[in-house]
Amino acid sequence: MSKPELSIIVTNYKNPDLLKLCLNSIKENVRDVDYEIIVADSDTEEDTELMMRENFSDVIFFPFLKNVGFQQLVKKGLKESAGEYILILNGDILVKENSVEKLFDYLKNHPSVGMVGPKLFSFNEKFQASCFRFYKPITIVYRRTFLGKLWFAKKHLDWFLMKDYDHQRNKEVDWLMGSAFMISRKAIEKVGYMDARFFMYMEDVDWCRRFWESGFKVVYYPEVQMLHYHGKGSGKKSFFYSIFFNKLTWIHIISALKYFKKYLNKSNPRLNSEVEPRC
Repeated sequence: MSKPELSIIVTNYKNPDLLKLCLNSIKENVRDVDYEIIVADSDTEEDTELMMRENFSDVIFFPFLKNVGFQQLVKKGLKESAGEYILILNGDILVKENSVEKLFDYLKNHPSVGMVGPKLFSFNEKFQASCFRFYKPITIVYRRTFLGKLWFAKKHLDWFLMKDYDHQRNKEVDWLMGSAFMISRKAIEKVGYMDARFFMYMEDVDWCRRFWESGFKVVYYPEVQMLHYHGKGSGKKSFFYSIFFNKLTWIHIISALKYFKKYLNKSNPRLNSEVEPRC
């Protein structure tokens, strides 16, 4: 049996209903490329395992007894995958017709690009930001505290969210959200896996930075669109509730501290001419 050109790695955590929608969207909408599907599932529940066995017996399934974190799921999928190109999806993504093929063709035809990601919309077709400029320490403060409502903080966050860009044209960007992107085997062999020190959050930021450091471009490709059910688990409540009671908020903050320590005094590897506006 010949190796597939494309491996689709789907990561999941306790959401069999969305995972089912995701897998069905792949099977219904990916037609013009030979592919395999690998599901890596964290803290696997009986409902998920039963669904995979009964409804998706042709999908390669790797359950984990514990919550091992996003980067471990991706690592397992990459180690077990066979394709020269790899699409990494969260289990809450729905792919549209021809979306995967377009990403695949773009990456094949642009060897200097190591990672490419689509434009994302919520299930009600509302635009979601998925490409960003690299964090500064103050970005976390503004995003996690009431200070984010002040005019100078909003100006900084608009810069971080790239609101000066119309999101209609293909663009080289600092980093892409880890919910959906395609990478090449060639790039992974040079860049390596996601950094294991990040259990959850910042692993996608760090990985994109390392792609740039290794000489591979990271590209936002809005000609391709996918749907994303995005639940912001670390920021659902008020600031004070999150700080004292939300475990995900603390995981995010700890990951951010690790990230800033790792890149202390290091410049943006993308080396472009964009400058943050003065506040």
